[in-house]
Amino acid sequence: MNLKINNESFLYDAYGLVQAFYPGTKPNVFFNKEIDNDENTIEIVVGDNAITLTIDGQQCGTMDIDADNRSDTKNRLKRLIYEVLSKKTNQSLPWGTLTGIRPTKIPLKMYLNGQSDEAVSNYMKETYLCSDEKISLATKIAKRELSVIGDVKDKYALYIGIPFCPSICLYCSFSSYPIGLYKDKVDTYLDALIKEIAFVGTSFKDKMLDTVYVGGGTPSSLSDTQLDRLLNAVEGHLDLSHLREFTVEAGRPDSITREKLEVLERHGVERISINPQTMHQKTLDLIGRYHSVEQFYDCYKLAREISEESKAKGGKGFLINMDLIVGLPGESKEDVKETLAIVKDLQPDNLTVHSLAIKRSSRLNIEWDSYEDELFENSGEIMWMVEKCADEMEMQPYYMYRQKQISGNLENIGFAPKGKECLYNIEIMEELTDIVALGAGSACKKVGRTTEGALNIDTKVARCENVKDVDEYIARIDEMIQRKKELYNCNWN
Repeated sequence: MNLKINNESFLYDAYGLVQAFYPGTKPNVFFNKEIDNDENTIEIVVGDNAITLTIDGQQCGTMDIDADNRSDTKNRLKRLIYEVLSKKTNQSLPWGTLTGIRPTKIPLKMYLNGQSDEAVSNYMKETYLCSDEKISLATKIAKRELSVIGDVKDKYALYIGIPFCPSICLYCSFSSYPIGLYKDKVDTYLDALIKEIAFVGTSFKDKMLDTVYVGGGTPSSLSDTQLDRLLNAVEGHLDLSHLREFTVEAGRPDSITREKLEVLERHGVERISINPQTMHQKTLDLIGRYHSVEQFYDCYKLAREISEESKAKGGKGFLINMDLIVGLPGESKEDVKETLAIVKDLQPDNLTVHSLAIKRSSRLNIEWDSYEDELFENSGEIMWMVEKCADEMEMQPYYMYRQKQISGNLENIGFAPKGKECLYNIEIMEELTDIVALGAGSACKKVGRTTEGALNIDTKVARCENVKDVDEYIARIDEMIQRKKELYNCNWN
């Protein structure tokens, strides 16, 4: 498909919606450019007072522009595009015109403003054309999130980023660096990271640390000695007395050892992820995850063993999450079904299922010509299989988000039994809690508050980011700290 448009401010929303109707394709964008042939072309002409939509050379609709309400104009344009493409392709989208990544923020905000289920449902249906099924899912999750997160006044969450991985996966767009090439810089990176941790410990003494989440990358790419050093710094500089949750992504089975898991257990880490993504070796090889299915089994068994040893000594043990990805290249519905059956037998404590998104900076996107003939299958039926499997493990959905260019126009969703939800996952998605983020490529979020300190859901979230490049982060660590001082109004020398 071709997308021709003369106003860049509407490009993002139009592109996402067009791609949702034509999954597995990347529309060609013509911005203020002529096309020789109007076939398979969607043209959006934004005038002074109106917008005209043309498909395949035939005008399909026009609408007025409300100069005082860009949000309403954008939503009406998306509905116009949706109605025309739905008729042209004879299909509907489960999330309607919603292209944003946090659909649960809509019902969450409305509930916090005291609005009813009926008001939420009507708004999502009329404004975004969402299906009844997805409205039900979003509202159910929003209610569960509110019950889990509790009072967030004077609390903050801490994210610590470790941007190293054993290898870079085909679909990855995170700021990740192969540990083999950067092993001589890891200790210097930790020096800078610990300086940021010390800053937080001094500057946030009047706030309660609610959650700690060590992510990446793959934190377990660090050696057991380096992990121990990092966690000693967390304990030494931060007040953990109010901590409700401590998570470290172990992630890749090819990075996990007994010694590393014992370090995590000794420091009171209670949640870890061991992520198979799929239980099919051919897919693991294709996407660049250089571990075997057998390695995953061995790591999971080892983590369970250490967890039970911890509990026997009076410790907490581990809650173990598994990540899966559906829509991976070459995987059919039957492949996903087989993976889910294995997961059900293993009985993890949490299950997070991602619908593959083709990110701009990923190898999958950059080398698209090499993979475009592969099967990319995701559907409502596959997600129904996922939900059924989770339900059979007595897990219910508790957080959700979406991504640009997500397969099947579906969602990423986390499942957990009651009482085993990952609080940080809710905090980072719903932006009700300040997120102080450390490490290369991380982003802090400061939520709006009234003068009395209560949450102000009508204000925008303020952000500051650390540079992504590891060498730049190390060299400019004082600047990264200064950015946080300015965002959070810290007085620290």
